[in-house]
Amino acid sequence: MIAAADEDRLARAALTCVAEPGDAAMGTLLRTCAPAEIIAALTEGRTPAGSGRIAGLDRALRRWAARLGTAPTTITLDAWHRDGIRLLCPGDPGWPGQLDVLGDARPWALWLRGSADLRYACLRSVSIVGTRAATSYGEHVCLEMSAALAERGWAVVSGGAFGIDKCAHRGALTAEGITIAVLPSGVDEPYPLAHHVLFDAIAAHGVLVSEWPPGRPPTRPGFLVRNRVIAALSRGTVVVEAALRSGALNTARHARDQCRPLMAVPGPVTSPASAGCHQIIRDWGGVCVTGARDVLEHLAFPGDDLPARLSGPVLPRDALDPDSRRVLEAVPARAGRGPARIAVSAGVDFDTVLRCLGGLAAGGFVERCNRGWRLRKQA
Repeated sequence: MIAAADEDRLARAALTCVAEPGDAAMGTLLRTCAPAEIIAALTEGRTPAGSGRIAGLDRALRRWAARLGTAPTTITLDAWHRDGIRLLCPGDPGWPGQLDVLGDARPWALWLRGSADLRYACLRSVSIVGTRAATSYGEHVCLEMSAALAERGWAVVSGGAFGIDKCAHRGALTAEGITIAVLPSGVDEPYPLAHHVLFDAIAAHGVLVSEWPPGRPPTRPGFLVRNRVIAALSRGTVVVEAALRSGALNTARHARDQCRPLMAVPGPVTSPASAGCHQIIRDWGGVCVTGARDVLEHLAFPGDDLPARLSGPVLPRDALDPDSRRVLEAVPARAGRGPARIAVSAGVDFDTVLRCLGGLAAGGFVERCNRGWRLRKQA
């Protein structure tokens, strides 16, 4: 006799095989029907009890029933578990509650490979996405940003693709932080295959996530469907580089529609790779960010200790009082000038000039010469 909890898990594992992620009909059906009832109805060739009137349900039932042969058994689930692949279902202790923002498009279940606790990691997480055709500028910004965020305990979420995604994961791994890759394929054969070393490192220090069961290859629609999960798992999304037709803009739209903070890194106005980022800032209300501190200012919890903001270059003369700065500006660089003429040029009285010249000489800014005072060359 299979326990009700085990029956529900087995049914949800089957749902990931028979229904495409984000299927509107399945999402609506799950409002009123338990997963086990849906699978039983498909097996028996009937309409699930309590399904009501759902547009296109009959056609969807036929489509799902045709895929029942791909549903895993308990033996299959045990074998996958031995290979390090686990099934995470809504209601499990490790289920990320922020996925509820997806409503009927919430995943039926998630397949995971890796050591990290997904729910805990997502409490402080940032999605960093961008174009596959990243420039050296975009790669540098992404590596620096993701590493700095990881050093401060924030998990980095991305899609494991070439370009910006790869840099986001690598930056977090370099800082020995947690990174999460949301895949368009099964976690046993993550795509792209050229990133197998990177995916192994992510599994060792983070987690690979997929709505598709093991053994499922990627499909073109799958890349866009998984983007809603990338946006939902994190507290905010940063687009580092994106052309006007980049898939990263799809993730940005999901973040905007989910009312999650949306940020973008500006780039050269002549670079097509940054045109999408500029559109996000200009038309979508995205926040312009240039580094990890900007991101943390937008996402950090109250009481978090933010890294110090870097200021522009500070010159020694910046520490001078206003009178001393005016006197210094009136001192010539080559030919000397007497205190009286300096006072007239600086617009201060004679006593003030004498006081300021003494302090400026002690600070190494000016020096005496045959004709009065002049700037020191090293100053």
